[in-house]
Amino acid sequence: MKDYRADLHIHSVLSPCGDLDMSPRNIIRYAAGRKIDILGITDHNTTRHGPLMRKLGKEQGVFVLTGAEVTSREEVHCLAFFETDEQLASFQEYLDKELIPFKNDPGRFGHQVVVDKDDNILDEVENLLVYSIDQGIDQIGEKVHSLNGLFIPAHVNRSVNSLISQLGFVPAGIYADALEISRHVGRKEFLDKYPDLSHFTFIQSSDAHFPGDIGRVVTLFRINDLSFGEIKMALSGEKGRRVVLQ
Repeated sequence: MKDYRADLHIHSVLSPCGDLDMSPRNIIRYAAGRKIDILGITDHNTTRHGPLMRKLGKEQGVFVLTGAEVTSREEVHCLAFFETDEQLASFQEYLDKELIPFKNDPGRFGHQVVVDKDDNILDEVENLLVYSIDQGIDQIGEKVHSLNGLFIPAHVNRSVNSLISQLGFVPAGIYADALEISRHVGRKEFLDKYPDLSHFTFIQSSDAHFPGDIGRVVTLFRINDLSFGEIKMALSGEKGRRVVLQ
């Protein structure tokens, strides 16, 4: 087995908070330059750049996990990843149906543009993507797993938009494939404060909104090869696969 470097929380120009330099082409170029093997594309409440990112990543030797960062009714952020374009499309239909309509103000929140491989603008999303969807955290997890995806509550140590900030705790029965902590805290430091969460697998990601943040922190996946199945086994600690935080 080999250790692969992963950064699983990246925002493109489709997220209103994403820098305009965060086009799919630039993201892949920066990731490859920083020796990122596995990249997670997680725009707010949309998956629309996923297929292009996967294609561009394959050309540059970067394995792209396609998904989204979903905001629940409780305003908890969670990462969702899917193996196929069909699963991704089904999840996009779910997001389109459940996103609470609130028109974006680009001057206040930022533009939300879909671009092609050459950075040409194809579309601009009107509804604000950082708004909540009308589903609770448990419902989102159930939907993700019904599509055989991976469900990872995001930056659980943060003081906003995390399980702990919004609920006050991590529910004992939550069906999560892992928990993400931000780059601002170490696993040991986090577990010193929350020792009851030590049974979870943890990943650590950059939550990059700017090119310079890509790969600022990585998670190592000790797996046989770059595939969705191997990543899933590592998160559950199966057959010697594992996740290692540096």
